[in-house]
Amino acid sequence: MTLGVLAVQGDVREHLGVLHKLGVQTRPVLKPVDLENIKGLVFPGGESTAMWRIMSQNGLVGPLAQALRDGLPALGTCAGMILLAKEITNWPERYFGVLDIAVERNATGRQVDSFEALVNANSLGDIAVVFIRAPLVRRVGSQVQVLARWEGIPVWVRQGRVLGASFHPELTGDTRVHEYFLNLCR
Repeated sequence: MTLGVLAVQGDVREHLGVLHKLGVQTRPVLKPVDLENIKGLVFPGGESTAMWRIMSQNGLVGPLAQALRDGLPALGTCAGMILLAKEITNWPERYFGVLDIAVERNATGRQVDSFEALVNANSLGDIAVVFIRAPLVRRVGSQVQVLARWEGIPVWVRQGRVLGASFHPELTGDTRVHEYFLNLCR
């Protein structure tokens, strides 16, 4: 099984490293041909508007939107979750819209306001998470399952085979979020 990591900007290397540690074949996804035969795609943290611009320039938006509509499993972390969200409360752009949530960009503050926290992730137990200019989920649709909350706010959600996380699981050394995603891809 080969998983892709959207490689236009952001924490690409870190996600590839976690997946490699789990023994998964990986492929950086930068252009449409890179989508061939992958079983899931990680949308890393970074800067969502820059990521969208580069994907557009590389001709990746249309093929990726189709792959998501066709059921490609996806894990969006931080900016990646913004790209997957149906609604962004404080930004006029809309991106792929495959995850029925409303998110607020940069809801936890600026880069200097970054922090770590412990959240309870249902069946996974407590997990340490890193928030960096994190988006927070302000609304979840009826088909969305909340997998973890921070101070009562959903920070990890699932709709079918699409996951969104406000945090950066690739930065903690804990592989359980990626393992959960792997199980969705199998």
